[in-house]
Amino acid sequence: MFRMPQYTHDLHVHSPHVHALPVHALHIRALHTHAQEAPVYLTLALIGFLGGLITGISPCILPVLPVIFFSGGVQGANGSDAPTSRWRPYLVIGGLVASFSVFTLAGSFLLTLLNLPQDVLRYAGIAVLLLIGVGLIVPKFEEILAKPFSWIPQKSVGTDRGGFVLGLALGLVYVPCAGPVLAAITVAGSTGRIGVGTIVLTATFAIGAAIPLLIFALAGRGVAGRVKAFRKHQVGIRTTGGILMIALALGLVFNLPQLLQRLVPDYTSNLQNQFTTSEAASQALDLGGLVNDQNKDLSKCSNDATALAECGTAPALTGIQSWFNTPKDAALSLEKLKGKVVLVDFWAYSCINCQRSVPHIVAWDTAYKAAGLEVIGVHSPEYSFEKVVPNVVSGAQALGITYPVAIDNNLSTWTNYRNRYWPAHYLIDASGTVRNIQFGEGNYAATESMIRELLLDANPNVSLPAATEVADTTPTAGTTTPETYLGTTKSVNFGGTEKYSTKTTEFAYPATLAANSYALSGRYALQSQYIEPEGKSAGIRLNYTGNEVRVVLGGTGTLHYTVNGGTRMTVNVEGTPRSYRLLQTDDAQSGTVELAVGPGIQAYSFTFG
Repeated sequence: MFRMPQYTHDLHVHSPHVHALPVHALHIRALHTHAQEAPVYLTLALIGFLGGLITGISPCILPVLPVIFFSGGVQGANGSDAPTSRWRPYLVIGGLVASFSVFTLAGSFLLTLLNLPQDVLRYAGIAVLLLIGVGLIVPKFEEILAKPFSWIPQKSVGTDRGGFVLGLALGLVYVPCAGPVLAAITVAGSTGRIGVGTIVLTATFAIGAAIPLLIFALAGRGVAGRVKAFRKHQVGIRTTGGILMIALALGLVFNLPQLLQRLVPDYTSNLQNQFTTSEAASQALDLGGLVNDQNKDLSKCSNDATALAECGTAPALTGIQSWFNTPKDAALSLEKLKGKVVLVDFWAYSCINCQRSVPHIVAWDTAYKAAGLEVIGVHSPEYSFEKVVPNVVSGAQALGITYPVAIDNNLSTWTNYRNRYWPAHYLIDASGTVRNIQFGEGNYAATESMIRELLLDANPNVSLPAATEVADTTPTAGTTTPETYLGTTKSVNFGGTEKYSTKTTEFAYPATLAANSYALSGRYALQSQYIEPEGKSAGIRLNYTGNEVRVVLGGTGTLHYTVNGGTRMTVNVEGTPRSYRLLQTDDAQSGTVELAVGPGIQAYSFTFG
C-alpha cells in the first residue's frame, strides 16, 4: 500500500495505484557538487538560463522562427548604412526578452489588480504584430503608424528600424513550452510574490530562451548579406516579412501554435525533466516560486489519513484554459464557492489509476451535491492528445463525469498545488481550508467519511444519504506489472536486445523475455510519446501480471491480439485516443499477450489492474 507521511515536493514514487509524474536522474555536477556552496541566486541564474536554453530549442519556438528570420534577420541586412539596421536582430531579441520578462512576471498580477481579462496583453501584442505586418506590406500605412512618434529621433518606431517594438510585441505573444522553471515564474507572478530570486530566474530564463532565436536572426542577416537575391529584392523581403507576421498573428488568434506543438513531439522534454528534477534544482525552484504563500501549508496534510487536518487556505485555480459541465461553460473560483465543501480532483482521462478512481467521485457528486458538495475535476494532461478539449469531453462522458471540469493544459493549477500525482484529491471545507489530501487510489471509505463530516460541519441540519457503495478495485501493491510506456522519452520495461531510440527502426523478439517486460517485432517508428508501425503490421510481445491489461492507442486501424496463444481477437481503433481493454480476469495472473499492431495505429502505453 502506498503511503507518504507528508507532502514533499521532491518525493516521486510509483506504485500500482498512484500515477506519479515521471522523473529522470540528473547528473550535472555543477548543481550536485556546488549547490550548497554557491549563492542561491547564482544557482537560480544557472537553472533559469539552462531551462530557457532548453526551451529555446524546443518545438514551441517554431511558429516565431519565420518572423525572426525575415523581420529580425533579413531586414537587418538591407544594404543601407543605417546603423540601426545593423543592430536590428539584437533590438528584436532585446525587445522580446524585455517584454516577456516583465509581462510574464508582473502582467497577470497587474491585470488582476486592474480587473482586466488575462488575455488583454496577448491580444494587444497580436494587434501590434498585425499593424507592423500591414506596415511592411503597405509603406503608406507605415508612415501613418510612425506619425504619432515623429518627435522621437530617427522615427525609431518605423518598421525598418523599430526592431525593439517588434520584439516587444513578440514577447507579449511568445508562450514557450510549459516546464518547471516557467511554472515557478508564472506562479510567483500570478500571486504577486516577486522577489530577487524570481527576478533572477525570469531574466536568465528569458536570456537563455532568446539565444537560439538571436542565432537564427543573425543567420538570417548573414544569409541576406551574402545572397545577392536578398539585396536586390528588398520590397519582396518586406512583403514576405509582413505576410509572415500577419500569418503569425492570425495563427495566434486561432491557437494554431498549440496545435503545432501537439503535432510535433517535444524532443526536449526528457532533457528538461532530467535537469529540473534534480534535488538542487527542485530546492532552488521552490525558492523561485513553486512553494508560495498559497501552497506552503499543504505539507501539514498526510496521505491515507483517516482524520481531518488543517492544511492552509486552498490555492487558487490558476491558468485554466477553459471549463465544461458548468452553466454556459463559465469559470468557477474557490473564493465564490465558500460555504460549500469542495473536492478538487486532479485527473487525466487516459490514466488507468484515474479511471478506477473516478467512479467513486462520480458517486460522491451524485450523492452529496444537494447537501453542499461541489466536485471540480482539474484535467492536467500527461500526453499531448490529452490537451485536445474535445478528447477530454469525450473521455469525461465515457467515465460518467457530469461535474465541472477545468482544462489545465499548462499545468498551472497543478503547479500551484505542487501536485505530482494522478489522481490526487484535495478536500476543502466551507471556509476554504484544505482539510485532507489523498494521493492515488484507495482510502475511499475514509475520504467519504471526511466529506460527510465537513458537510455536517457546514450545515448541522443537512440530511445526508447513506454512504455510497462503489467497489474498491485498487490493486494490492506489487501484484501488477508497473505501467509500461512505449515512447522513447519515458520508456520502461523494454526487454528487447535493440537500443530503444528514435534511430532504431528494425526489431525482433528475443529468445527469452523477462517477466513484466515487452519486446517488439518488425519495423517501427519510435516517437517521444508513442510507437507506430512503418508501412505494415508489426508485433508487440508483453509478459504481464495482473487481472486487467489495457493499452492506450490513437490513430485509425486494426489491432489483433492473443492471450497465452489462445483465440485471436480484434480491436478496431478510431476516434479519440484512449485506453482499450485487452483482457480482464477475476484474479491476478501472469501471462503473455501478443499484439499485431496495424498501420496507422499509435501505441502509447500499457496499464494494468
